[in-house]
Amino acid sequence: MMKMEIKGASVSVRFRKLLGGSVLKGTVFNKWESVDTHLKVESDEPADRLAHLIKNAKNGCFAEALISEPVPLNSTIEVNGEPFKIEGVTAD
Repeated sequence: MMKMEIKGASVSVRFRKLLGGSVLKGTVFNKWESVDTHLKVESDEPADRLAHLIKNAKNGCFAEALISEPVPLNSTIEVNGEPFKIEGVTAD
């Protein structure tokens, strides 16, 4: 671990997404436009050490990686105890 003194830190996250379409027509869609983060750090550490710490934190963040890198989504469904397949939704 990096030995650094951080007096305080906070982050705010804003999700920008669009949900549209019709439930009755089966045209519901969801589109992510962006995820905005704002990190505030209070520290007397040198800027280069703070940059190193922040890069490590961002590169090791599971949530950021899930959003920024494509990841396979494998869905299975079960209805009344039996596998339930839906074309375009479940894995074949």
